[in-house]
Amino acid sequence: MLRNHDRHFLKNFTLIIVGLHVVAVVLIALAWFLHQRQPVEENATATAEVDARLQPVAAVYAGATGAAARAAAAEAARTAAASEVAYGGTLDGKVVYDQLCSACHGSGVGGAPVMTQAAWAPRIAKGHDTLVQNAIAGFQGEAGVMPPKGGNPALTDEQVAATVQWMLDNLQ
Repeated sequence: MLRNHDRHFLKNFTLIIVGLHVVAVVLIALAWFLHQRQPVEENATATAEVDARLQPVAAVYAGATGAAARAAAAEAARTAAASEVAYGGTLDGKVVYDQLCSACHGSGVGGAPVMTQAAWAPRIAKGHDTLVQNAIAGFQGEAGVMPPKGGNPALTDEQVAATVQWMLDNLQ
Protein backbone atom coordinates (compact mmCIF):
# COMPACT_ATOMS: atom_id res chain seq x y z
CA MET A 1 0.00 0.00 0.00
CA LEU A 2 2.84 2.38 0.76
CA ARG A 3 4.30 1.64 -2.58
CA ASN A 4 1.07 2.37 -4.40
CA HIS A 5 0.72 5.64 -2.50
CA ASP A 6 4.22 6.72 -3.55
CA ARG A 7 3.50 5.92 -7.15
CA HIS A 8 0.30 7.96 -7.03
CA PHE A 9 2.19 10.93 -5.48
CA LEU A 10 4.96 10.80 -8.08
CA LYS A 11 2.40 10.63 -10.91
CA ASN A 12 0.56 13.70 -9.60
CA PHE A 13 3.80 15.56 -8.86
CA THR A 14 5.07 14.83 -12.39
CA LEU A 15 1.82 16.08 -13.90
CA ILE A 16 2.05 19.31 -11.89
CA ILE A 17 5.71 19.87 -12.94
CA VAL A 18 4.90 19.19 -16.60
CA GLY A 19 1.89 21.52 -16.37
CA LEU A 20 4.07 24.29 -14.89
CA HIS A 21 6.58 23.82 -17.68
CA VAL A 22 3.82 24.11 -20.26
CA VAL A 23 2.54 27.30 -18.58
CA ALA A 24 6.09 28.73 -18.55
CA VAL A 25 6.62 27.94 -22.25
CA VAL A 26 3.24 29.51 -23.12
CA LEU A 27 4.11 32.67 -21.12
CA ILE A 28 7.53 32.90 -22.80
CA ALA A 29 5.98 32.52 -26.25
CA LEU A 30 3.31 35.13 -25.42
CA ALA A 31 5.95 37.60 -24.16
CA TRP A 32 8.08 37.04 -27.28
CA PHE A 33 5.04 37.56 -29.54
CA LEU A 34 4.04 40.78 -27.76
CA HIS A 35 7.61 42.07 -27.83
CA GLN A 36 7.87 41.51 -31.59
CA ARG A 37 4.74 43.58 -32.16
CA GLN A 38 6.21 46.67 -30.43
CA PRO A 39 7.62 49.24 -32.89
CA VAL A 40 11.37 49.72 -32.64
CA GLU A 41 12.25 53.23 -31.50
CA GLU A 42 15.39 54.57 -33.12
CA ASN A 43 17.87 56.28 -30.84
CA ALA A 44 18.63 59.60 -32.56
CA THR A 45 21.95 60.02 -30.74
CA ALA A 46 23.17 56.56 -31.69
CA THR A 47 22.09 57.10 -35.30
CA ALA A 48 23.95 60.43 -35.45
CA GLU A 49 27.09 58.83 -33.99
CA VAL A 50 26.99 56.05 -36.56
CA ASP A 51 26.50 58.56 -39.38
CA ALA A 52 29.45 60.60 -38.12
CA ARG A 53 31.68 57.51 -38.01
CA LEU A 54 30.69 56.61 -41.58
CA GLN A 55 31.71 59.99 -43.01
CA PRO A 56 34.78 59.88 -45.23
CA VAL A 57 37.98 61.07 -43.61
CA ALA A 58 39.21 62.93 -46.66
CA ALA A 59 38.42 63.57 -50.29
CA VAL A 60 40.44 62.95 -53.41
CA TYR A 61 40.59 65.71 -56.01
CA ALA A 62 42.16 64.91 -59.39
CA GLY A 63 42.38 66.85 -62.62
CA ALA A 64 40.57 70.05 -63.56
CA THR A 65 37.23 68.95 -62.09
CA GLY A 66 39.03 67.95 -58.90
CA ALA A 67 40.62 71.37 -58.61
CA ALA A 68 37.21 73.00 -58.98
CA ALA A 69 35.73 70.67 -56.38
CA ARG A 70 38.64 71.39 -54.01
CA ALA A 71 38.16 75.14 -54.44
CA ALA A 72 34.42 74.79 -53.78
CA ALA A 73 35.08 72.71 -50.65
CA ALA A 74 37.62 75.25 -49.39
CA GLU A 75 35.17 78.11 -49.97
CA ALA A 76 32.41 76.19 -48.17
CA ALA A 77 34.78 75.61 -45.24
CA ARG A 78 35.70 79.32 -45.11
CA THR A 79 32.03 80.30 -45.21
CA ALA A 80 31.20 77.86 -42.42
CA ALA A 81 34.12 79.10 -40.32
CA ALA A 82 33.14 82.73 -40.88
CA SER A 83 29.60 82.04 -39.70
CA GLU A 84 30.88 80.62 -36.42
CA VAL A 85 31.82 83.77 -34.55
CA ALA A 86 32.74 83.36 -30.92
CA TYR A 87 30.51 84.69 -28.14
CA GLY A 88 27.79 85.79 -30.56
CA GLY A 89 30.13 88.32 -32.17
CA THR A 90 30.01 90.61 -29.15
CA LEU A 91 32.48 93.48 -29.04
CA ASP A 92 32.17 93.72 -25.25
CA GLY A 93 35.72 93.07 -24.10
CA LYS A 94 34.57 92.06 -20.62
CA VAL A 95 32.54 89.14 -22.02
CA VAL A 96 35.49 87.80 -24.00
CA TYR A 97 37.90 88.40 -21.10
CA ASP A 98 35.64 86.61 -18.62
CA GLN A 99 35.04 83.66 -20.95
CA LEU A 100 38.54 83.21 -22.37
CA CYS A 101 41.34 85.55 -21.30
CA SER A 102 40.83 85.39 -17.54
CA ALA A 103 41.94 81.75 -17.52
CA CYS A 104 45.54 82.87 -18.04
CA HIS A 105 45.59 86.61 -17.31
CA GLY A 106 43.62 86.20 -14.10
CA SER A 107 46.30 84.05 -12.46
CA GLY A 108 49.42 84.49 -14.60
CA VAL A 109 49.41 80.96 -16.01
CA GLY A 110 52.09 80.33 -18.63
CA GLY A 111 53.75 83.67 -18.02
CA ALA A 112 50.66 85.70 -18.94
CA PRO A 113 50.73 89.17 -17.38
CA VAL A 114 48.12 89.59 -14.65
CA MET A 115 45.80 92.57 -14.73
CA THR A 116 48.13 95.07 -13.00
CA GLN A 117 49.82 98.20 -14.31
CA ALA A 118 53.23 96.86 -13.26
CA ALA A 119 52.86 93.64 -15.24
CA TRP A 120 51.64 95.44 -18.36
CA ALA A 121 53.95 98.49 -18.34
CA PRO A 122 56.66 96.94 -20.59
CA ARG A 123 54.01 95.73 -23.03
CA ILE A 124 52.15 99.05 -23.10
CA ALA A 125 55.44 100.76 -23.94
CA LYS A 126 55.54 98.83 -27.24
CA GLY A 127 52.30 100.50 -28.32
CA HIS A 128 48.63 99.65 -28.56
CA ASP A 129 48.85 98.39 -32.16
CA THR A 130 51.63 95.97 -31.24
CA LEU A 131 49.57 94.61 -28.33
CA VAL A 132 46.58 94.04 -30.60
CA GLN A 133 48.73 92.46 -33.33
CA ASN A 134 50.40 90.12 -30.81
CA ALA A 135 47.01 89.13 -29.42
CA ILE A 136 45.70 88.36 -32.93
CA ALA A 137 48.77 86.58 -34.32
CA GLY A 138 50.11 85.12 -31.08
CA PHE A 139 53.36 85.92 -29.33
CA GLN A 140 56.36 83.97 -28.03
CA GLY A 141 57.75 85.92 -25.11
CA GLU A 142 60.51 85.29 -22.61
CA ALA A 143 58.02 84.29 -19.93
CA GLY A 144 55.62 82.21 -22.02
CA VAL A 145 53.46 81.87 -25.10
CA MET A 146 50.35 83.81 -26.11
CA PRO A 147 48.39 81.64 -28.58
CA PRO A 148 46.79 83.40 -31.56
CA LYS A 149 43.48 84.96 -30.52
CA GLY A 150 43.93 83.57 -27.04
CA GLY A 151 43.47 80.04 -28.37
CA ASN A 152 40.02 80.68 -29.87
CA PRO A 153 40.30 81.04 -33.67
CA ALA A 154 36.58 81.86 -33.89
CA LEU A 155 37.27 85.33 -32.45
CA THR A 156 37.28 88.14 -34.97
CA ASP A 157 40.10 90.67 -35.08
CA GLU A 158 37.63 93.31 -33.89
CA GLN A 159 36.71 91.21 -30.86
CA VAL A 160 40.38 90.75 -29.99
CA ALA A 161 41.04 94.51 -30.34
CA ALA A 162 38.01 95.33 -28.17
CA THR A 163 39.17 92.86 -25.52
CA VAL A 164 42.72 94.22 -25.48
CA GLN A 165 41.29 97.72 -25.04
CA TRP A 166 39.00 96.55 -22.23
CA MET A 167 41.96 94.89 -20.50
CA LEU A 168 44.08 98.04 -20.77
CA ASP A 169 41.21 100.16 -19.44
CA ASN A 170 40.73 97.85 -16.45
CA LEU A 171 44.31 97.37 -15.23
CA GLN A 172 44.70 97.84 -11.48
